Amino acid sequence: MMPRNELRLLPWSGPDGKPCFLSTDDANGHLSRLADNTEAIQLDLAAELLDHASDVLGATDTAPDELCALAQDLAESLRDTLRVAESRGHRLPLPSPDTHRNDTEGPTLPAAAFG
Repeated sequence: MMPRNELRLLPWSGPDGKPCFLSTDDANGHLSRLADNTEAIQLDLAAELLDHASDVLGATDTAPDELCALAQDLAESLRDTLRVAESRGHRLPLPSPDTHRNDTEGPTLPAAAFG
């Protein structure tokens, strides 16, 4: 199966904020490994930030400036996480033609499953 996109969206932006892409056939090359490690770090930081956000939002004495900083950090983390998801989604292989389902088909459940 071929990947959907030969360009890999990297988990960082260029100096002007535009997306960066990598074109390579070597998934174990230096830049590919750097991108994999950066994605892992970004996802770990997002999980830690989510735990921190739960603590901050659960506190009754959180200052407005702390909430503002948290919102900014959450937005940045969400941006990074969405970039990782987009990059990984583009690298998923296309389904083979023999396993492709018609998108208009619904689930096939027996009538008894609906009561």
